Amino acid sequence: MKFATYSADGKTHYGAVTDDGMIALNDDFPAWPTLLDAVRANGLAALAQAAIGKGLSHTDFQYEMVLPNAPRILCVGVNFPDRNAEYKDGSAQPKYMSLFPRFASGFTGHDRPLIRPPENHTLDYEGEVAIVIGKAGRRIAQDDAYDHIAALTLCNEGTIRDWVRHAKFNVTQGKNWDRSGAIGPWLVPFTDANQLDDARIMTRVNGEVRQDEALSRMMFPIRREIEYISTFMTLQPGDIIVTGTPTGAGARFDPPRYLQPGDVVEIEVNGIGRLRNTVEDEVV
Repeated sequence: MKFATYSADGKTHYGAVTDDGMIALNDDFPAWPTLLDAVRANGLAALAQAAIGKGLSHTDFQYEMVLPNAPRILCVGVNFPDRNAEYKDGSAQPKYMSLFPRFASGFTGHDRPLIRPPENHTLDYEGEVAIVIGKAGRRIAQDDAYDHIAALTLCNEGTIRDWVRHAKFNVTQGKNWDRSGAIGPWLVPFTDANQLDDARIMTRVNGEVRQDEALSRMMFPIRREIEYISTFMTLQPGDIIVTGTPTGAGARFDPPRYLQPGDVVEIEVNGIGRLRNTVEDEVV
């Protein structure tokens, strides 16, 4: 079963996703007013049970960023061998992973537009798998890492490329423009290592395949990401780790192929689903 945050009838809800619409569940769990609260309470199984036999609540709705109140989002950069080679700096695989923070305000939901700001038009796409932590932990061993995952989702880690070059040692300002990326459409409960170990990311722009790579080729596998991050911070339920994008982002073409208004970006991962977004210019 899949779970999403969505808006309908002027209100924000969360619930179970079906082929025909949404089964609202938030009113059934007053102690869990948001989907983040359900994750923090290890409640996804209870949500699934509550949805059984329950009728549709909404067929007319809009997806929201799946955890719009997520307090901590950490992204892993340059995590595939070919992606490292794209930088053409002759560097070998790094000893440690690159990390940077993103904030929930920088993301929108499935089937919503990514927003290109007037200050700069180098909006780029990055298709990635995102994991949602379900069990707290510090100094988590790789063998135990998957035990701390509650759910999986997809991320378009949209980036304003020119703004990641504004400073020497950080990319934060290019990674956090309002609604420049997307996370969703839903959470898929994590139950089996094969959901990650056998997964493959594919990103299409206007139907053209731009990224196509197996997660097994990551330089820093997800088990290692959890181990490393939990060394310096206690991972908490509801934390999101965006695990890295393959080669093929628009900035690496010659000339670059940045997103334009009207473009359609689709990120698909077997076993998780498909995240689709259009592109619009910001109205100021």
